[in-house]
Amino acid sequence: MRAIWKGAVSFGLVSVPVKLYSATESHDISFRQVHEADGGRIKYQRVCSIDGEEVPYAEIAKGYETEDGEMVILTDDDMASLPLTSSREIAVEKFVPTSQIDPMLFEKSYYLEPEKTGAKPYALLRQALLDADRMAVVTIALRNRTSVAVLRVRDDVIVLQTMMWPDEIRTPDFQIETGEIKDSEVKMAQMLVETLAGDFDASEFEDDYADAVQAVVKAKIEGGEIKRTPTSTKTGGEVVDLLAALQRSVAAAKTARGEDVPDDADDSDDAGDSDEAPAKKTAAKRAPAKKNAMKAPAKKAAAKKTAAKKTAAKKTTKKAPAKKAS
Repeated sequence: MRAIWKGAVSFGLVSVPVKLYSATESHDISFRQVHEADGGRIKYQRVCSIDGEEVPYAEIAKGYETEDGEMVILTDDDMASLPLTSSREIAVEKFVPTSQIDPMLFEKSYYLEPEKTGAKPYALLRQALLDADRMAVVTIALRNRTSVAVLRVRDDVIVLQTMMWPDEIRTPDFQIETGEIKDSEVKMAQMLVETLAGDFDASEFEDDYADAVQAVVKAKIEGGEIKRTPTSTKTGGEVVDLLAALQRSVAAAKTARGEDVPDDADDSDDAGDSDEAPAKKTAAKRAPAKKNAMKAPAKKAAAKKTAAKKTAAKKTTKKAPAKKAS
């Protein structure tokens, strides 16, 4: 892992130099929007909603939209006047009972690693949090903005979790009408809870959706259902086909000159029959290049005819030894 921030945790007169690492990463399956006909990626333009013209990055500014739909444009000077901070301190404000922190407030998780000189005070802070069953409420400046976070212990490592601001937690605007709940129903529900009681183990759960998407994609690749675009990365299979084609070309050229062809070259030539279909597909994919060839000078066209005659001669030469043998 690569540290994304360096600073120090300070509580009282104690300072613990630490490094900050992202503790989580997303494995969500992402799709690209493409043209169904040819697989080309869909591009989005920065178009002004008023004049309909495309806007270059140099002319794009930050705007704040008011509740009545008015737009306030903020300049670079306006942004520079905002209360930003670049402090390298994680300041402990207070230690609070773990039960008082609503998990809904948690946002992003980070691991804290101590520098060599801070290993002992780091261990002391970790043990104090465990023994007191408390979390440390701290303030930290990330991306030039001050955030509220908590420090807690997970598997012998202190974890910093940034928190959302209270006004970012929405209040439900609906009411639940339950009616009368009987004691027998409550007992039955409690019995069900006891029946399904157990310990949480994250490894028991798998992302079936991601696995299913990977399986579908793999099946389509193996079935040849791929759209080739100019930016596509060539697969290993195409390299093998190209190598086989070059081997057959060398063998054919040697045969045309009356040179001996090694047995392994003959085997690769015979094996080339199975590669005939992929070669046709490759030719089909490169078909657009033929349009440019039509514009070539007459000399190039004549050269193609000469090459075609030589190819025919090569084929005749290959068959000649068989006639003599009979």
